[in-house]
Amino acid sequence: MIKIVDYGLGNVSAFHNVFKRLNIEAGTVRTPDDFRDATKLILPGVGAFDRAMDLLERSSLRPALDEVVLERKVPLLGVCVGMQMLARSSDEGHAPGLGWIGAEVKAFAGDMVVPHMGWNDAQPVGESPLFKELAPVARFYFLHSYYVVCDDRRDVAAMARYGVDFGCAVSVGNIHGVQFHPEKSHHAGARLLKNFANL
Repeated sequence: MIKIVDYGLGNVSAFHNVFKRLNIEAGTVRTPDDFRDATKLILPGVGAFDRAMDLLERSSLRPALDEVVLERKVPLLGVCVGMQMLARSSDEGHAPGLGWIGAEVKAFAGDMVVPHMGWNDAQPVGESPLFKELAPVARFYFLHSYYVVCDDRRDVAAMARYGVDFGCAVSVGNIHGVQFHPEKSHHAGARLLKNFANL
């Protein structure tokens, strides 16, 4: 069963609504025991990086989350700040990230209007299964002021442009992330979440 990690931050109900429309069973992780029947995980996130990491660290979920993702290799999709949390650190704050992908989170240049908000194109790189049956350039809803920079370009699953070209999706083994909000991106977002469910 797909489980959305509820550590106190993120659009948990929005994901449930999309999966309900797709007739895909989904649940919520609020305690370590809730991980037991998880076959896929979604790590949502909105707001500031340090607050997100602090809430996750103060929850009872972090040790079980590490075990499920890093040892059991359950596929995980980080969304927005949830994707940024996969990196080692962020320009936005001082807290360490999860460090599950080789990456840093960088701020858009000082002359850029932030946040980057609204619809933008995402162009898949290679044959990412997240973008199966989507248009070669699909549109998704973005809301962010920071973006992930991977050490290895091969970890980038899709690119977008806002002043600069930046990686808007990553895939490293069983760990995936998208900077945009698929739960707010209508048909394209629903298709991507269905693709994730089918991994």
